[in-house]
Amino acid sequence: MEKTAVEKVKENEKIVGTMVRMTRNPSIASIAKASGLDFIMLDMEHGSYSLETVEDIAKVARLCGLGIFARVPSLDRAYVSRVMDAGVEAVMVPMVSSAKEARKLVGWARYEPIGNRGLSSNGGLTDYQGMGMDAPSFMAKQNKKTLTIAQIETKEAIECIDEIAAIEGLDVLLIGPNDLSISLGLPGKVFDPKVQDAIRKVADSAERHNKIFSIHGGDDLLALWKDRMQMVMTSLDINVLSQGFSALAKRYK
Repeated sequence: MEKTAVEKVKENEKIVGTMVRMTRNPSIASIAKASGLDFIMLDMEHGSYSLETVEDIAKVARLCGLGIFARVPSLDRAYVSRVMDAGVEAVMVPMVSSAKEARKLVGWARYEPIGNRGLSSNGGLTDYQGMGMDAPSFMAKQNKKTLTIAQIETKEAIECIDEIAAIEGLDVLLIGPNDLSISLGLPGKVFDPKVQDAIRKVADSAERHNKIFSIHGGDDLLALWKDRMQMVMTSLDINVLSQGFSALAKRYK
């Protein structure tokens, strides 16, 4: 059986994906899988996805073997637990800035004994086959299949990055370079030495605490850090479509 994206990255294999912010047709998951991507990240922070749309895309992703991740709008139990119940395998919270916030993310995304996630017996997370489940066995397996991602994009997070990285059950430290540059007083200057030093601190902390280091950025930025990343996330569906359409226009006009 093919490994899932979560299994791959937890076994030190590199996974590659993109963010999806606009496309609502669940077939986007099939296209991503056929194109060779390991996962897509549904963007509920800056995108307009409803939970129903998330569940629809998650169903297709799970059926075709594509990793299905989601960035929720904020650190909120209702968002974290409900996207997980809908079948999402990894949840990312934006602007995690303290160990306390990271601990809440883990608590809401993982079952006992690591967290305190409420148990839903049937739905997207069980592929609608949860009748008569053995709860302790299911909870243990699900904890292993779950990926928790703290998006690091504030000055405050950099200042306490070791405390965040030390949280048990937190899997990934993912840099949001644009918001990080803004928080550091350098809007858009992601290559400024001050921003690069902050990214380095996160990468080093991830290594010290056995966490996965990642960045969501463009090719030029990722080129600087690709050797330290197990999880690569670049571009988003809007940009991919725009680039494809522009290429057609330039070729034939």
